[in-house]
Amino acid sequence: MWCQRLAWLLRGRRGSTGHRWLWLPRGPGPVLAVPARGHPTAPASPCCAWQLHRDHLELRYGSTVMRLDFVWLRDHCRSASCYNAKTKQRSLDTASVDLAIQPQAVRVDETTLFLTWPDGHVTRYGLEWLARNSYEGQKQQVMHPRILWNAEIYQQAQVPSIDCRSFLETDEGLKEFLQNFLLYGIAFVENVPPTKEDTEFLAKRISIIRETIYGRMWYFTSDFSRGDTAYTKLALDRHTDTTYFQEPCGIQVFHCLKHEGTGGRTLLVDGFHAAERVLRQAPEHFELLAKVPLKHEYVENVGGCHNHMIGVGPVLNVYPWNNELYLIRYNNYDRAVINTVPHDVVRRWYHAHRALTAELRRPDNELWVKLKPGKVLFVDNWRVLHGREAFTGYRQLCGCYLTRDDVLNTARLLGLQA
Repeated sequence: MWCQRLAWLLRGRRGSTGHRWLWLPRGPGPVLAVPARGHPTAPASPCCAWQLHRDHLELRYGSTVMRLDFVWLRDHCRSASCYNAKTKQRSLDTASVDLAIQPQAVRVDETTLFLTWPDGHVTRYGLEWLARNSYEGQKQQVMHPRILWNAEIYQQAQVPSIDCRSFLETDEGLKEFLQNFLLYGIAFVENVPPTKEDTEFLAKRISIIRETIYGRMWYFTSDFSRGDTAYTKLALDRHTDTTYFQEPCGIQVFHCLKHEGTGGRTLLVDGFHAAERVLRQAPEHFELLAKVPLKHEYVENVGGCHNHMIGVGPVLNVYPWNNELYLIRYNNYDRAVINTVPHDVVRRWYHAHRALTAELRRPDNELWVKLKPGKVLFVDNWRVLHGREAFTGYRQLCGCYLTRDDVLNTARLLGLQA
């Protein structure tokens, strides 16, 4: 075992860009903001280094370099007077924090950052917590782990359907179902009694049902009782639903109660898989589809149904800090007049849209499923596009929309990352 003693004289000139630079190898005791000494190191903890700037602390922990604003550090204090650990809510009034605040003292031990503020209040942060919750740490993480798929990938994965009784009566069955759904964007439950009431009971196991202009539980045949192509026998191209809502419905439930005829297979396409291919082949197309807002519109005047819905948003929606795709809004039926795109952008947008459409329409991306009575399909409407081949005969479907927040809430309570 050997050790090397290191010391830096801290320069404290106010107004300089970088006040202090301090390397902090793992050591047995705290290190103060005074000339530092290195201590024998062990591989158990990542090395840490920090540097004070005029308005922020630069902290290196392992491979993560974080830039932590002083206001942010004061605002996120987890002390008992600033944060209610029982309710997981902030107690500190953010508007009371001095926007020019600077710590009076800073020290770091092998696991914790300590900051003393001008009023004497002490804030403590675990270095692991900072690495996870800093902007730089979040850039390295994904919010929602997924498996992107085409038809071959999904079929080879042999993702099991969940039995209705296991889904309804056991946490293990529910958790397996939700894990499949989160990873692939689709999941199936088998042996469900083919009634609207049983389908509703099943759906309520994971979420509150989202009531829309189509009601709570929708039930339709090809009678054109609503002003929508879905209420016909015609084929439907791949699309996501309710693009004309400001927040499209998160999850869609389908249950075919009866079909006396031919055709009618359901088409499923992983929109995120197609978008990922566009990102790799033509990142400028991906960027444009993620930035240009479009209007989608639904106008209905059939029978007693009178609706005019407008939703606005880009085709691709990404988290800005890590460019992770979280929603695709793709419906050529309901896209309104394109009047939100200037002349010098519109042609480039059409090229980008064509590139995405070409990927979505690749035959190897198409998963065809025949829905039968007793087999209920759950679809992530923010990710997976669905369609239908034309059919003959009498066909009854029921289903509903689920609130996305509640589905993800159920998943998190079962210990899943969602």
